[in-house]
Amino acid sequence: MAEGLSGLAALVTGAAGGIGLATARLLYERGASVALVDRDARRGEAALADFAGAPARAIFVAADLAREEEAGRAVAAAARAFGRLTSVVNSAGIQRYGDAEQTSLPLWHEVLGANLTSAFLVARAALPHLRQAGGGAIVNVGSVQSHGAQRGAVAYVTSKHALLGLTRALAVDCAPDHIRVNCVCPGTVDTPMFRASAALDPDPASLLAACAGMHALGRIARPEEVASAISFLLGDGASFITGSALDVDGGLLALIGGSPRPAAAE
Repeated sequence: MAEGLSGLAALVTGAAGGIGLATARLLYERGASVALVDRDARRGEAALADFAGAPARAIFVAADLAREEEAGRAVAAAARAFGRLTSVVNSAGIQRYGDAEQTSLPLWHEVLGANLTSAFLVARAALPHLRQAGGGAIVNVGSVQSHGAQRGAVAYVTSKHALLGLTRALAVDCAPDHIRVNCVCPGTVDTPMFRASAALDPDPASLLAACAGMHALGRIARPEEVASAISFLLGDGASFITGSALDVDGGLLALIGGSPRPAAAE
């Protein structure tokens, strides 16, 4: 049986789509109050419209979380709406491509700002509220690229490696305050961001098939599958888990060399 989360007041970033939206929906369905935060106000408001009972247990806040004042404003809005804040999910992120020579400094700052600085700023602003609540949990959404690297994505890979480092540093520093901090590291997930990246390939269908074959389970993940892992890490069932990286990757990292999964016998 899925764990109930009725005591949680959560803030989820990147919540207008993909893993963030799937997580916000699952937390809400399990009883949590949820603040959806995203810089895309149009998509965020549209997402909120699907939450039955809003605004009693769900709000949307438009914010560019790479900006210190906006991160603080989003956290304050969530705490004010629900009377407290117990949980944070840093799911906001972007993907940009290029090796070191192809990556301009503005592009570097854009990716690090969205994927890393935003998580730092939101966590920093949230910590006093989590402490006041008597403890809580933060989950950062990393990637299999928190462990390894794909070619031609130097800024993205760096940001996801650093996000795992941030997770561990926060976990160590926040443990005395009963605040747990963990990182989920998904493999390929069927999100709008992934579909947009695949569309850049000359043969998107072949790319999708190749990505599926890189996973031992022979397919890519649904956002809801990653959301389920995040929900677990926020709940009491994960009460002795902190500073960890939970790989939600369908066996991608276990599959040596990315060799394709053999076809099932007829």
